[in-house]
Amino acid sequence: MSGTRLWIAVLAATLMLTASAVAQDEKNEIGGMIGRIFISDQGIKNATYFDPTIHFGKGLSFEAEYARKFYVTPIYSIAAEVPFAYDHKTLLNAATYPISVVPQTMKSFFVTPAVRVNLFPTTAVSPWVSLGGGVGHFSQYNTLLYGGTNPGKSTTSFAMEAGLGLDVKVWKQLSIRGQVRDFWAGEPDFPLAPTGKSRFHNYFVGGGAFWRF
Repeated sequence: MSGTRLWIAVLAATLMLTASAVAQDEKNEIGGMIGRIFISDQGIKNATYFDPTIHFGKGLSFEAEYARKFYVTPIYSIAAEVPFAYDHKTLLNAATYPISVVPQTMKSFFVTPAVRVNLFPTTAVSPWVSLGGGVGHFSQYNTLLYGGTNPGKSTTSFAMEAGLGLDVKVWKQLSIRGQVRDFWAGEPDFPLAPTGKSRFHNYFVGGGAFWRF
């Protein structure tokens, strides 16, 4: 599926979810998180130079989220949610000077409509799991790490999301949340540093707050 079609599908799902957000019995929530995205180092295929590994920095990241519960019992609840995670800058490193094979930095975002199941949703403490899918987008700095023009291009691909977290009610409709989400997306375009892989994990670890209405 092309990047344009993925965007249209995600936008349609988001609009449908938002259109159903009629405030009723505090079934809606909106929130924000701050944290970091962790990406494991990846080996460069067929490299013959020192340190043939792509090292990813832990980029400061943000997430905005809207959700609506459509089934609630004292034991569990089911909600539709749309998390939007954004990593402003991830530093990259590979090889040694003067060999340039990766861009200086990259940034990314993920939009993944999902289904979330909370346990004990009517109590003060509620653990949850989430599973969904949408798009992941990577863009790169136009200069390589040790100089030169970066031949890599921005990419958009299907991204799967799996997450778990814990919600704690602190005051009226206000709750705090700690979470881990894995966005499993297509590899960025690194023509000079091929890994031989087509997908990789982006672990967003963070915390924040949300408001129910």
